[in-house]
Amino acid sequence: MDRIDSGTERPALAGLGQRVFEAVLFDMDGTLIDSTGAVERGWARWARELGFGDTYRHTDHGKPARDIVASMVAPDQVEECLARVIDIETQETDGIRALEGAADLLASVPPARCAIVTSCTSGLAQVRLRAAGLAAPPVLVSFDDIENGKPHPEGYLLAARRLGVSPERCLVVEDTPAGLAAGRAAGCATLAVAGTFPAAELDADAVLEGLGGLKAVETDGGLRLEAAS
Repeated sequence: MDRIDSGTERPALAGLGQRVFEAVLFDMDGTLIDSTGAVERGWARWARELGFGDTYRHTDHGKPARDIVASMVAPDQVEECLARVIDIETQETDGIRALEGAADLLASVPPARCAIVTSCTSGLAQVRLRAAGLAAPPVLVSFDDIENGKPHPEGYLLAARRLGVSPERCLVVEDTPAGLAAGRAAGCATLAVAGTFPAAELDADAVLEGLGGLKAVETDGGLRLEAAS
C-alpha cells in the first residue's frame, strides 16, 4: 500500500501510477464532493423530529441510509422514516461543493470509461452533483439500483457491467472503509482519499490527501493516472 507523503506536492501514486485501467469508478460524497455539513444537518434535523433530541451525530459515512434508519427505528417504521430523511437531505444543499481536483479528474476520464457509485438515491445524488457544479457521467449507480449497499460489492460490480468492463480492470476511488471494502470485494484496484476518515484508517492500494493535481491519461491499453503537469 502506498500512502501520501505530506512533504510532497505531487500525488504519491507509486504502483497505481504504473497500472492501466479500462474504467474509473468514483464514490461521490467525500470523494468528489464535500457534503459533510449538509449530511450532518439533515440527519440531525431528522433525528430531532423523531425525538432523539440534540445528541444524535451522524457518523456512518459511506453506509446506505436504509441501513442506518433500520438500526434506529422499528421495522414497521423504516420505509416512512427513510422517505423523510431523503426528503430532508434533498433540501439540504447549502455548502455542498466539489472537492479540490475532483472536476478536473472527472473531466479527464472519458464518459464511456467512467461511473459514479453512491449510497445515495438517484434523485439525491443528482441534487448534490448539481449543487457542486459537477455533471453526472452516463453511468450512475445509486442505492435505487441495488439490493446490497457498501461494503457489499454489488454497486461496483453493476457499474463495471454497465460499462462493459471487467471489475479487475477498474479503479475504485473512495473515501470510506466501507466503500474501499466494496471495491476490493468487487476485485477492483483501490485509491483512497483521506478526509472523511484519517489516512491510517483507509486500506487501499494508494492513499492520497486529495485529488488535486491528478488526471487520467488515455494510453493504447486504457487509462493511467498521473500527476498533472
